[in-house]
Amino acid sequence: MRAVVVAIPAHDEEALIGRCLATVTRAVAHAREREPDLDARIVVVLDACTDTTAMQVRRWPVEAVEISSRVVGTARRVGVAHGLAALDADPERTWIAMTDADSTVPREWLTHQLDLMDAGIDVVLGTVRPDFADLSDRHAAYWRATHPRGRPAGNVHGANLGIRARTYLEVGGIRDLALHEDVALVDAARATGARVRASDEHEVETSGRFAGRTPAGYAAFLRRVHAWIDAPPLAAEGA
Repeated sequence: MRAVVVAIPAHDEEALIGRCLATVTRAVAHAREREPDLDARIVVVLDACTDTTAMQVRRWPVEAVEISSRVVGTARRVGVAHGLAALDADPERTWIAMTDADSTVPREWLTHQLDLMDAGIDVVLGTVRPDFADLSDRHAAYWRATHPRGRPAGNVHGANLGIRARTYLEVGGIRDLALHEDVALVDAARATGARVRASDEHEVETSGRFAGRTPAGYAAFLRRVHAWIDAPPLAAEGA
């Protein structure tokens, strides 16, 4: 039997967690259509939530764990550990998929990663695109122009990351880092000789907000790009 753990950290995401879980549960259902015996666990880690996120999460067929760390690496680590503990599966045949509470995944998100797992891949670096409704037209056009389909850059995004459980356990899991915990995990996996594949198939859409839950996360990146693209000409140019 094959197994999947989907780990999702969440801190005060009442506005977006519902659409996230709608798409994740759909992706799990689609994977089970193809593999009826698939043991899949969706774990949402409620990290120091002060809004209605917890109430909304409990409306879905997922497992919720509450912590108060405000450290995204810790939240991901707790979610994965909780999911793996609930499974009785071979780590070689167990897949860990990660996304974020402000993101939506496509229907084939898990089946695509499982196909790559079958092909011998140990780590999948999926691409992420911002919700263009949150961006200016110029910013959205720039993003499309700099992200040609079929040529993934290989960037690491916790919102679209998959790893074989055996590989995850070999490197000691994800670290308790407030920033770049996903990059550190992939670097550690590469150091063991893990097979890593970048893919822009079944891309994850994430919020295009400029104020995120981590100080140097995707929101900060979008904010910097927006400032560069949409900033008015320098005053010196008009002098």
